[in-house]
Amino acid sequence: METKIQLKHPLGKKAISMDQNKYKVLKNAILECLKINGATTHKEMLKAVNEYFNRNKMKFEGSVEWHMEWVKLDLEAGKKIKRIAGQTPLKFELY
Repeated sequence: METKIQLKHPLGKKAISMDQNKYKVLKNAILECLKINGATTHKEMLKAVNEYFNRNKMKFEGSVEWHMEWVKLDLEAGKKIKRIAGQTPLKFELY
């Protein structure tokens, strides 16, 4: 049986539960992307996450973009990443 973790939303809204292994993989991919590339748009982040999976020969079950969005929101809520105010398109960076 897979272990699920409850995610958080930065605005306190209801969030989902996600398989712990999926969460860890996506969290590592997102943080690596931001560490290497600095401020990144959602589209750039999705591309980097997919490249992370390919480089590490990993398969991901389900929608990468949907799961990535929830992990990204959880990382924002946990003050690991932040949105850059006033940027168009919206960009994210490490705290």
